[in-house]
Amino acid sequence: KHKIMAKISRKAESMPASAIRKLVPLADAAKADGVKVYHLNVGAPAIKSPECALEAVARKCREIDHLSYTNSLGFAELRKGMIEKYYRKIGIELDLSEIIIDVAGSEAFSVAMQIAADAGDEIIVIEPYYTNYNTFAQLNGIVLKAVHTDIRDGFRVPPIEEFEKLVSDRTKAVLISNPCNPTGKLFSREEMLQLGDFCRRHDLFLISDEVYREFCYTDEPHFSAMNIPDLDQNVILVDSVSKRYNLCGARIGCMASHNKEVMAAALKFGQSRLCPPVLGQYAAMGALDTPDEYFDAVKAEYIARRDCAVEMLNAIPGVFAPKPLGAFYTIAELPVDSAESFCRWMLTDFRYEGATTMTTPVASFYKTPGEGTRQVRIAYVLEVPELKTALHILAEGLKASPGRLA
Repeated sequence: KHKIMAKISRKAESMPASAIRKLVPLADAAKADGVKVYHLNVGAPAIKSPECALEAVARKCREIDHLSYTNSLGFAELRKGMIEKYYRKIGIELDLSEIIIDVAGSEAFSVAMQIAADAGDEIIVIEPYYTNYNTFAQLNGIVLKAVHTDIRDGFRVPPIEEFEKLVSDRTKAVLISNPCNPTGKLFSREEMLQLGDFCRRHDLFLISDEVYREFCYTDEPHFSAMNIPDLDQNVILVDSVSKRYNLCGARIGCMASHNKEVMAAALKFGQSRLCPPVLGQYAAMGALDTPDEYFDAVKAEYIARRDCAVEMLNAIPGVFAPKPLGAFYTIAELPVDSAESFCRWMLTDFRYEGATTMTTPVASFYKTPGEGTRQVRIAYVLEVPELKTALHILAEGLKASPGRLA
C-alpha cells in the first residue's frame, strides 16, 4: 500500500540554520566523548548577573502562588522603571505609551522589521550584520540590501553615497546594531547624524538595535538613534536586558518609539503572543537597581578580554583581527580555505590536550555572495585565563588544519 508522507512547508525548508548555533550538535558530540569545548561562538558572558536581579526573582517566587499572564505590553512597573531608572539617566525621554516589553531583543527587531516593511519591501543593512536579521527577513519575505564594509578597513562605515545607491521605491528602513554584533563597530555621533539625515530625506524608518550600549570602549559616549534631532517619527529602538545585566536566559527585551502608529502595531503583535515571560520581567525589574560599580567592573573586564583576544589573534601567523570599539565580538580572518570547514573540523577532529575551541563562521553574516568565507566571529566572553587557553588551542588548530593556506 502506498504510504503518503506529509511534507513540511517551503518556508520551513528554506529557513536558514543559525550560523551561531548550527554546529552545537558537533560540540555536544565532542563533549559526550569527554572533550573540553571552549565556547567563543556565542555571546553568553561569563559574568555574574547582578544580585538584585536574582534576588527579585527569588523574592517574587516566595510571594506568589501562581504565574499569571501579564498585560501584553509587559508589567507597567517594569516599563515605568526602565523609563525612570534607566533611559532618563542616559538622556532618552519616553512615556509609558512609547515602550513595550518583548520576548528579548530578537522579538523586538523581528516585529520592528515587520512593522516597517511588507513582503517584497527592502531594508538596508550594513554587512556584516547580525545573522538573525537575515532569518527574520527571509521568513517575512523582506529583502535585505547590504552596504559593504571591509575587515581590513576596520569595518568603517562607507560614505552615504553608498547607501543612496541602494534606495528604490521598495526601500522602507535602515537596520543597524550599535555597537555592532558581529564586528564590534561603534557608530560615532557624526555617523548617526548622517544616517538620520539619509532616513529623513527618504522617509525611511531607522531601526536601531542598541542591546550592547553599555559595552563601548572609547571616551566618546554612545549616541543613540533616539537622540537624532527631528527624527522622532522614524526611529524604532530595539533593546534588551540580556547583555547589559547578563540575563540572556530571562528573554526580556523591549521596543520603543515616539511614533504612535508604530507602538499601536507593536501592541497587536504583542497581543498575538499574549505576554512576555513573567519571571524574566521580575529579573529585569530587579536589575534596574544594579549599582554603577557593576557596570564599571564589567567594562574594565571586557576591555581586558578584548585586548587579550586581539593581541593573541594577530600574533597567530596569517590571522588578522581589527580592534573593536564596542560589544564583545571581533571578526578574525583566518589562513584557511573555508572558515566553515575549519570550525567543523575543530569540533569533529582536532584535539589539543583533550580540548578544542568553538567559533562561528561568518559567511552568513554577509549578504554579498562569497564574502566572509575565511572569517570567524570570536566572542571574547570567557575570563582571561580561559580565553588565553581557547585562543592557544585555536592557534594550534590552525597549524594542523588540512584547509590551511600556504
